[in-house]
Amino acid sequence: MKHRIMIVEDHNLLRAGLRSMISAVADFEVVAEARDGKEALRTAIALVPDLIMMDLSMPSMNGIEATMQIKRRSPGIRIIALTVYKSQEYVREALKAGVDGYVLKDATYDELIVAIRSVLNGKKFLSPDVSGQVVNSYLNGDSTDKPQTPWNKLTSRERSIVKLVAEGRTNRSAAEFLNVSQKTIEKHRASLMHKLGLKSATELVLLALEQGWVEREHMSGYVDLNFPVSGVAEDGFDHTLLGSNNGTPTA
Repeated sequence: MKHRIMIVEDHNLLRAGLRSMISAVADFEVVAEARDGKEALRTAIALVPDLIMMDLSMPSMNGIEATMQIKRRSPGIRIIALTVYKSQEYVREALKAGVDGYVLKDATYDELIVAIRSVLNGKKFLSPDVSGQVVNSYLNGDSTDKPQTPWNKLTSRERSIVKLVAEGRTNRSAAEFLNVSQKTIEKHRASLMHKLGLKSATELVLLALEQGWVEREHMSGYVDLNFPVSGVAEDGFDHTLLGSNNGTPTA
């Protein structure tokens, strides 16, 4: 019987490459693909694959949020995070979300196949390049050396909102996407801005890029991050760079 595998990756070429490599293994079968976390969640619930290769950085719902929701609904589905990020905070967050494996995108073909087989057999797998110190610290429950990075200051909901704002969504659009009220978004947004010591949406976007929380290609709502900033909206946030038409926010 073949192992049913699903690929979640927003880059078309990489997704096609993964499908080709995985399908070449006799007992592996790619049964579904998804381009973002929301599509991954819907498809995973419908098909319940044996394993999901999950990109962490995607537009709309990211891989961390998708992993948490999939594991909550179908804990038996095994998930391997596929990412370019080697930082301690990303490894910690992915493990906390419930991933069974953590593979870097520069991994070799052999490493990828070993990772998939290991996880399918109920084992954990982490790419050799991921710091052993980070992994040991997490597994031992040692939080004393956990760096107080900007990302660590935010709640899970605030992190989701950061990414939605960075993608160019307005408060109303983010509220509709997360199925909460606009006032809830405004409250969380004000809280995260205070925690990060920021005063404008532009500063938030630049910090998100600098910290690697989002990828520039996912930020379709922004025209030019090098464009001079001016103007503050009534909500106290600078929306100059939001939207695709002279800084007009897109819903």
